[in-house]
Amino acid sequence: MSTPAPPGLADALAAVVADMRAAATELATVLDAEHAALTAADVLALDHAGNRKQALMQALELHEAERRQLQSMAPASAEPTGWSEVLRLLALCQERNLRNGALVGQRLTQVRRALAVLTGEPEPGTYGRGGGLEPSARVQMRARA
Repeated sequence: MSTPAPPGLADALAAVVADMRAAATELATVLDAEHAALTAADVLALDHAGNRKQALMQALELHEAERRQLQSMAPASAEPTGWSEVLRLLALCQERNLRNGALVGQRLTQVRRALAVLTGEPEPGTYGRGGGLEPSARVQMRARA
């Protein structure tokens, strides 16, 4: 026979899940703003988005810890109301964050190439299949010419 849930537990769990849903929704919006800032090279907007993103991630971590604690006190049952929506939103945030990370990687590569051209230094190599440092394709092409 299972023990009944403490009074108010379901409401507390629903409130935490609602807070997580709100934070994840805002995070998705902030990630879109971050993408726009990256695309426009708007440093101030990028800084603001980064700060907001960090605050939302911290809030989500706190909510998740609280949700786990409450869930551990609940009898084994179905997932809390709204939980599948939170998971969907978090997956969306992950996709957007990966998209933004790829854009940052592209920009970083462009900056490194521009610096290599300006300084006359060869571009840094990449790690090859064997784990050793290999020159980049651009450096290899110069060597063949």
